[in-house]
Parts: sequence; structure tokens; C-alpha cells
Amino acid sequence: MSADAVGPLSVFDMLKVGIGPSSSHTLGPWRAVQRWLADEAPPSVEIRAVAVHLFGSLALTGIGHATDQAIMLALLGHDPESIDVDRIPGFIERLRAERTISIDGVTISFDPATSIVFHPDERLPGHPNGMRIEASTAEGPASAEYYSVGGGFVVGPGDAEQATASNGRLVDLPYPSATPAEFRAHCVAAGGSVAQTVWENERVWRTDDEIRRDALALWRVMAASIHRGCHTDGELPGGLGVRRRARQLVCGLTGQDVEAERTSPAEWLGAIRSRTNSFTDVLTWVSAFALAVNEENAALGRVVTAPTNGAAGVVPAVLAYHLCFADDTVSDDDIVDFLLVAGEIATQFKKGATISAAMGGCQAEIGVSSAMAAGALAAVRGASVDQVFMAAEIATEHHLGLTCDPVGGLVQVPCIERNTMGAVKAINAAELALAGDPDDARVTLTDAIATLHATALDMADSYKETSRGGLAVNVSVRVPEC
Repeated sequence: MSADAVGPLSVFDMLKVGIGPSSSHTLGPWRAVQRWLADEAPPSVEIRAVAVHLFGSLALTGIGHATDQAIMLALLGHDPESIDVDRIPGFIERLRAERTISIDGVTISFDPATSIVFHPDERLPGHPNGMRIEASTAEGPASAEYYSVGGGFVVGPGDAEQATASNGRLVDLPYPSATPAEFRAHCVAAGGSVAQTVWENERVWRTDDEIRRDALALWRVMAASIHRGCHTDGELPGGLGVRRRARQLVCGLTGQDVEAERTSPAEWLGAIRSRTNSFTDVLTWVSAFALAVNEENAALGRVVTAPTNGAAGVVPAVLAYHLCFADDTVSDDDIVDFLLVAGEIATQFKKGATISAAMGGCQAEIGVSSAMAAGALAAVRGASVDQVFMAAEIATEHHLGLTCDPVGGLVQVPCIERNTMGAVKAINAAELALAGDPDDARVTLTDAIATLHATALDMADSYKETSRGGLAVNVSVRVPEC
């Protein structure tokens, strides 16, 4: 698979609710199991036992990325958008003790200790994130293979080579594009902004009310993850001993114990503007926002893939920065426009390169999220169409070659801090674009995406979410056993 997807993509394919810590290693396998249960599994009365085999990157970092837990929760019938995240440990513990699942009321053998099989030295041919689900029946094993190709997208039996988006609905968009240059041409020809042009495309899938409703619902999840992360202390799971820092930063900024606050996310964010105007403080707030989201992500909290879970903190941190520190009051329309532009930029990377760290390293996650946030921030601050794409290009250019080397196979070190860096670079890129003349630019976003793709192809597998290179091998920690 060269690029991740073909065909039309909605921004809501790129921005969706999931459970941490990884969209490719947690949300993708979760969705694959759900799809198998709904479409490809034999009749439950014929199934005696179920086994799930993980290959490549899913096997190498599956424990640290909670792939095994995602599979268990999916087989138990839970959905990542609705599950009570505080009850996840109990669900997992009960399954490990009972070693059975129920499919359509039929009790079936499933022992997580032996029924989830890791194959770290084997790889299925289609993608580094491969998995095979097997059902034992009286007629023999029945299996189906799936690939988690990043951002929660799944390729399964009968699919085209590349990912199916928008719930498999093939549609004709009024403004189709395979590259940012093509989308820019549509914007110019139509005489509209990037957000307006995206909106016209989104009307193929949703009504105006639904577009607005669903975008604001995504922001509420983002804001809740910021709020919860900034009000929670303690150590993250996984054995690295990483302590949460967002709350500590906020306590330092406010001079009070944030655990005592009982405001809603919206009220809390709305009060931040009055607390500071210092550059250092604003920078610290942005870092706290990004840390908060990805600390929640690392703790199997609920976040929005933007475009992935590992990079989920950048877009909400930059949007929160705009909400808290913009010169004028930020309306709901601004929030919707921000997310529409961010989502559209993500679709361009998915069509032209990849959003999977297992395919392209962290440039494909933090790099893409920073580009999304940069373009979106520029857009809501009055940038021209060309300045929006210029901002996204600047952010991309300065993430090229960034590797994925998670210590211990966990989405914690260096992943959490990298979200703060991506957010700050996005803000800087937007400001440079707003102050710049796109006619003077020598690199386009189309060029940058093509370069990211070429760099991904050249990058060694040890730097693609395998924990076999970089910090993952130079930091002395015990890697969780698969």
C-alpha cells in the first residue's frame, strides 16, 4: 500500500472518537474485531473457540499499545465511543478470569493468555499492522485477515487494496481532489474559503445541521479530555513510571489546586483568558493542553483521533489556544470551521502519503497533526486560501524524517511531549503564514506531502513503531513482554 486511501474522504473519517492509546494499535484492531463479528464470523452456534493473531508492528508493540485489551473489549461487545473508560480494568480482569466470551448468546472459549497470539518476527504482506482472526469450528478453522492502516481505518476481506472510508459510501463530491493543489484550485474557482469548500463536500454525507452538530460534538470530547487531563494526577499505566504533568503545570499557572475546581470544560477554558497575558504562561498553557490529552490517551481515556490517537493532543491544544487567547471572542462557527479545515488537511495526507507511524514514522502522526492545526488556525484567523496551505506546509516541512521510537512500546515517551512540540510548531507556522506572502514560498503542501511519502518509503523499519530503534533501544527500561 503506497498511500493510505482512495476515493472520497470526509473530515469525520479523520476526526473520530476513540479510546487510547493508539488509533492504529487500539482503535483499528477494536474495529476489525467488531467488523468480523458483524460480517465475517461463522454462525456463533458453529464456533468452538476464537483466536486472534497479531503480526508485525501490532505484535512488536501490541502490549504497550493495549492491542490485546482492545481485542478483548471488542469481543465482549463494547464500543470505543460509548464504553465507560473507568470500568475497562474490571472488564479485562473478568474476561481473564472467566476465559469465555458470548457471541449472540452462545458461550465460546477465549482465554486471553493463549487466544491472543503475538508474531513479532512475522508480517502479513499488506501492511505492518496485520492481524488474523480465527474461529475453530467442527469443519476446521475459519479465518479472516485485517490491516489497521492508521487513524482507526481498517482494510479487511473483500476491500480494495486501500482503506474504505465514510462507511463505505462511494459518492461524487462537488470538489474532489487527490492533492492540495487540486483542492486549492477548487477554492479559487468557487471564490470561497477552505472551510466553505470543505462544507460543500461534507453536504454529500450530512445536512448542514448534522455537520455543525457532529463537529461541535468532537470539540466537546476534545475539551473534556483537556479538562480531565488537567485535573488528574498520578502515574500512567504500563510500567515506565511516567507521571502525569498537565495538572502540575496548571497548578503552577493558577497558583491553586485544580482538583478543587468543579467547573465544566467550557467554563474552565473560558476563564483562562483572564488569568494571563504572558508569552511564557501562554506557551505553558498550550503545553498543558497537549499533555493533558495525551496523558488521557496513554491511560486508555477517550480522545479524538486527529488524525491518530498518538497525535491526538495537537489539534485540541491549538484550538484551545485560539479559544483562550484570540483577540476576539471565538464562536461555535469558528470551532466548526477550524475542525473542517483540520480534517480536510488530514485527508490530503491520507490520500497522498500516510497517517500511520508503522508506515511512515512519527512524521506521519505528529507531523500531520501539526499541519492540520497550523492550517486550521491560520484559517480562523483570516488567512487566505494560499496562506492556509502555506501554514500546513511549514508545519509539515519541519517534521519530515521524524521517527517513531516508543520506549517500552508505550505511547508515552517521547510521544506525549511530542504533542506539545507539534502544537507549538503549528502556532508558529500559522503566524509565519499569516505574515508571509505565499508567492514567495518555494515549497507547496503538495510537495511536502510527496516528500513525506518518499521519506516514509526510505525510512528503516526500526524507526516505524517497532520499538527496535532510537530512544526505544537507548533508554534503559524493561520492554513489556508479548
